[in-house]
Amino acid sequence: MIRLEENNDWVLLAHADHAALAGEFARHWKNQNFAAPQPFAHVLDAVSRHDDSWTSRDCEPELTPAGNPSAFSHELVGSYDAFEEIDLADYLRVRGEATEQAARRDPYAAILISMHTENLLTEQADLSTLDVPSRRLHTAFIEGQRQRQRELADQLDGYPDLVPYRTPEAFRRGFEFLQACDSFSLLVGVDFPQASSLRHQHPTRDGRSETISYLPLGDNRYALDPYPLDEPEISFQIPCRRVPREATCSLAAFRRAYREAEPFFRSITVSGKA
Repeated sequence: MIRLEENNDWVLLAHADHAALAGEFARHWKNQNFAAPQPFAHVLDAVSRHDDSWTSRDCEPELTPAGNPSAFSHELVGSYDAFEEIDLADYLRVRGEATEQAARRDPYAAILISMHTENLLTEQADLSTLDVPSRRLHTAFIEGQRQRQRELADQLDGYPDLVPYRTPEAFRRGFEFLQACDSFSLLVGVDFPQASSLRHQHPTRDGRSETISYLPLGDNRYALDPYPLDEPEISFQIPCRRVPREATCSLAAFRRAYREAEPFFRSITVSGKA
């Protein structure tokens, strides 16, 4: 779940809807300067469904020890360091299931999702709050994901159309594209108020690599520079639920308020730098 704090409310976005937003962003990634990676159907599956395993958890949301909705927030942009607020074993189970759910329908997508999970829990993570048993659990999980990536790559022998894309370079490009779309969805999802960038550099049609800057403009408007999308200005509709802050007085009250909240759409608009 992703959370946005308002004066008296929490605005909450489910993981699956966050991933769907990333997928819609991916569909528009094509213009005279940028092209989406191939094999696009498989990459798009990874982008738009990389958080499917969170669906059941988001139906019964949790509270942190501080009494806030357990969710990604703007404080976590740039470094994932909230391990003290979660049950690590349960968290890793859900992350691992994201790979396995994808593997049952699309091994190529599953490899990209596993690479994303591995990166989130290594390069992007601050592990300083983990105790020794948790570090061992974390290490075993990462080793397991790397092994699973190798197993899934072997399964691609049964997909002749994917043979040209069974290369480290193709996997890396698809993974970095997933992360860029994911970071876009997270930044706008939490209405991140500072200039930032989408993850990784991305190839242009003329062979350069570009870092794509994120610029918040206010009033749910955002600019990207250089601009990778196919329309000069695009609006996205984000399904959310609003829960009063007072409802987090207990887990039961919070879950009841979340279930009873009427879904609404938050509209955001993305364009190139003015």
